Amino acid sequence: MQNEITKAKVLIESLPYLREFNGKTVVIKYGGHAMVDEELKKNFALDIILLKYIGINPVVVHGGGPQINEFLKKMQITSSYVQGMRVTDGPTMDVVEMVLVGKVNKEIVGLINHCGGRAVGLSGRDGDLVQAKKMKILGKPETENAPPELIDLGRVGEVTHINPEILTTLASKDFIPVIAPVGVGEDGQAYNINADLVAGAIAAELKASKLILLTDVEGVKDSQGQLISSIAVSSIEQLISDSVIKGGMIPKLRCCASAINGGVNKAHIIDGRQEHAILLEIFTHKGSGTEITA
Repeated sequence: MQNEITKAKVLIESLPYLREFNGKTVVIKYGGHAMVDEELKKNFALDIILLKYIGINPVVVHGGGPQINEFLKKMQITSSYVQGMRVTDGPTMDVVEMVLVGKVNKEIVGLINHCGGRAVGLSGRDGDLVQAKKMKILGKPETENAPPELIDLGRVGEVTHINPEILTTLASKDFIPVIAPVGVGEDGQAYNINADLVAGAIAAELKASKLILLTDVEGVKDSQGQLISSIAVSSIEQLISDSVIKGGMIPKLRCCASAINGGVNKAHIIDGRQEHAILLEIFTHKGSGTEITA
């Protein structure tokens, strides 16, 4: 009986959050270990279905770097990276789109549907959902007085506009959108875009209540390795300057800041390796990982 009472208390604790987020949109970037471990994959699908059943509108944007690497290796295509981004020529882009849209996306959609949900897979090219342009980055100058070098990343893109019509239509019909981070340029070409950036742009366009990034770490940590439970957008650049935030966490936090500045209420960086991490973040007092606020 004590076990049942504990379950009842959990439901009571979640009641204010059920009320708060009913009818709201939550954008979730799905990636990392949660996309590989079979039990975590099933838990993720069930979490998303539960959100939909209780009146929240989840929108899923997924990555797929390890799966892309696996296929490129099989096809004997060598990848190179600049500032953590994959240089994407024509043949590499073909593989990226094939894997993200044709394999990974359909596996996620299939799992959600198999577990009782109603998911629909999309590419950013569908309905011009994710419009993009070629990303341009600057390298370090060869000499002190030389201008910075413009680096060509090939078909790597950045988001210029989100057309939300297809997402609002699907939500109104109680479908769960699952989006592969492939954008389309003015020339009709596909562009490979970082999934965090796509999720952030979609969250801002939809004025989502939450943006949740699933990662393979507990959250953002301070210089002593302790979890930082909450970070204000205004303090992010100073934390980067002080080298408290570094490496791959920098673009994630800047993505969260951009989303909040675009109208998202809160963003969260949470550990996707933890069972039901999404539910713990949304429906418990303590939450999970690091929250980023205005």
